[in-house]
Amino acid sequence: MIRGIKFVGIPVRDQDVALKFYTEVLGMRVMTDQPFMPNQRWIELSFPGADTGISLFTPPGHEKRIGEFQSISLWCDDVFATADALKKKGVEFTKEPTNEDWGSVAVFKDKDGNQLVLSSRGKPK
Repeated sequence: MIRGIKFVGIPVRDQDVALKFYTEVLGMRVMTDQPFMPNQRWIELSFPGADTGISLFTPPGHEKRIGEFQSISLWCDDVFATADALKKKGVEFTKEPTNEDWGSVAVFKDKDGNQLVLSSRGKPK
């Protein structure tokens, strides 16, 4: 029986640069960092208390996906406050925080230009 999503992949150019961004800027923790292929490691990260994580890995032949919009939404309690904190750490936003009928949303870039969604769970107050 399927129990959930273990991780989603984010294609990156330089795993060390990406690892630093996702741990030091976004606050993720390393679950696995081990040799995998001659030129890449297998790196899995998660947020404290979360069941689902991400993998900083680019499958061979998928390098063109680096720097694209990724269908990944990270949630937080307050999109506006979180976006402000991330901007202070130098994170670039391609869509400023806005309130929608279903909640709040913003879009930011990682060091490779991958765009990720930042959203809330529920309608804004």
